[in-house]
Amino acid sequence: MNRLRDKIRDIPDFPKPGIIFKDITPLIKDPATLRLAVHQLLQPFLGRNMTVVAGMEARGFIFGSLVAWELGLPFVPLRKPGKLPYDVQSVSYDLEYGSATLEAHIDAFDANDHVLLIDDLLATGGTAKASCELVEQLGAKVEACAFVVELDFLEGRKNLGNYEVHSLLHY
Repeated sequence: MNRLRDKIRDIPDFPKPGIIFKDITPLIKDPATLRLAVHQLLQPFLGRNMTVVAGMEARGFIFGSLVAWELGLPFVPLRKPGKLPYDVQSVSYDLEYGSATLEAHIDAFDANDHVLLIDDLLATGGTAKASCELVEQLGAKVEACAFVVELDFLEGRKNLGNYEVHSLLHY
């Protein structure tokens, strides 16, 4: 995991003063490190009953689509408002530095789907919890959530209750 950690840089005071942003762009710029991150994200879920991978806008699209491709599963993007062209279901939630909304097409999942949610970072858990709610409102079951980075001091895992959580790096 040190190979991954070495490719994540801290950006102080972004997006607002007091926040240290974990910048994953050096990690995704390096194909070998990106491949390692994707393989480590999906490892616990090999042979499991996942039928769909979903990723949260925007960096969850990077990792989620690659995990879906590796697992041979469909990928569903969970988008910001106004980005999807068809009928949507939405969930609004609070972030550590504001509020946001996620949307998915109303036919993105079916009742038999077992979903693996992927994002780059677990902070307070607001985005991940809202994503779980959105998936479940659309009739699917969330099997697990996986993240490249988890900020343990923000205790986002607690916000996810009984959902299985897999994180590669802990800060």
